Amino acid sequence: FMNLIANRAPMIPEIAIIGHPNEGKSSVLSTLAEDDSVRVSPYPGETTKCRTFPVLIDKREILRFTDTPGFQSPSRILSKLKTYEGSSEIRLEKLLRYTGAHEELAEDHQLLLPIGRGAGIIYVVDGARPIRGVDRDEMEILRLIGRPRMAVINCKQEENRYLADWKDELAKHFNSSRVFNAHRATYAERIALFEALTSIDQDWQQILTEVVDAIKNDWQARTRTTARLLSTLLTESLTLELTARLKTGSDEQALRNKLIERYTKTIAELESGTHEKMRGLFKHNLFDYRLPRYSILHEELFSERTWQFLGLTKQQFILLGGIGGGVVGAGVDVAALGHGLGLFTALGAIGGVLGALTGGKRLDYEASLLGIHIAGPQIKIGPAGTISLLFVLINRALLFYQHVADWAHGRRDYSEQNSFPSHTDNPSFTKSWSAQQLKCCHGFFKSAAQPDSEKHQAYVTEMQEILFSALQGISEHDS
Repeated sequence: FMNLIANRAPMIPEIAIIGHPNEGKSSVLSTLAEDDSVRVSPYPGETTKCRTFPVLIDKREILRFTDTPGFQSPSRILSKLKTYEGSSEIRLEKLLRYTGAHEELAEDHQLLLPIGRGAGIIYVVDGARPIRGVDRDEMEILRLIGRPRMAVINCKQEENRYLADWKDELAKHFNSSRVFNAHRATYAERIALFEALTSIDQDWQQILTEVVDAIKNDWQARTRTTARLLSTLLTESLTLELTARLKTGSDEQALRNKLIERYTKTIAELESGTHEKMRGLFKHNLFDYRLPRYSILHEELFSERTWQFLGLTKQQFILLGGIGGGVVGAGVDVAALGHGLGLFTALGAIGGVLGALTGGKRLDYEASLLGIHIAGPQIKIGPAGTISLLFVLINRALLFYQHVADWAHGRRDYSEQNSFPSHTDNPSFTKSWSAQQLKCCHGFFKSAAQPDSEKHQAYVTEMQEILFSALQGISEHDS
């Protein structure tokens, strides 16, 4: 290790992921490194050569993981290692020469190479099976080599029958051990494992502590970027305006419907683009991330169910009415009253309900919601006539963040969609927002008509802080 310090300035710590084939090594590496390019296969022996995966922050490498082949002949290697004398470093050098000289030990030689150049060790075992003699041989090899090492029990929560046995055995050979489900690990669980790594060796503590701090700061920076992306989405959606020329003799209703379709599609595309940027921020690049089958995000943005679950609550409607009167759109917001939007299929029925609730006063609900205006030969849609659009977009974005930020990079079981916690009972994050937060939403909505004004920019700053706090709260809750 001291040679490594002398030869590298600054030192980039390396962690070798080691274990028997098909124990989940690649899944652990993929999740820790947030790299979904790591090949994860259900078939043993897929990794035959070492491959290194850097952990980059702001394009600077702060840590590197090396995926290694599994042990192929641990009993033979252990027997040879026990014949060597001298320090652990000398014994490792002799072992490398021995495995390098025998073709049938090529994969074992590959495994030992990163250890020979000073890498620390994460030894991965499958906690769902009993301990075997070959496992004890592997653990004893790593103990005799003497490098800083941690054991990770890659164990599903429902498969823990052998967990106590593994913990007892690993305590005999390793500086520390952790239970870590590589397919379900959240950000908080990743950080907890990194923090445990800092204590495996005194010489590693300072540099790995710096690595952990860098990872935490990077996560916070991503969350702040997400808040900025969401505030931009809100402004662009609330201020969207579309116009169409109404020619003499043309079908006004048909033109209006076509314009409504363009309007809703444009906002849906703005939302989709923002979600894709969020997905990229959390480094889901290669695999087709899919939402749980129950998620409200499967509903279209302008569906009745979406607005019913993710729009304003009745209490919020009343509060906002006291703050700003007509801010919710002609004095009444459809979704706020719990009846959903039903823009294309139920305008008449919803209008009847609202007519009764408002003393028989009939409103132009379609215009109230979408801000439809007819001026001479033109029809204009927008800006948005209801603040519920803001709440729907916020809640959908927070739900998407919750799913994508917690999707472990080593996970590949896309068919098992129901493993996420269910949010169907309360999918609305804004349901519990304070009066002060609602007041900011009100000001943001009202000032969006002049998006470049100082007033709106002040509300943008305040809204970003509210969104940042909400995003952080999701990460803390899920941990």
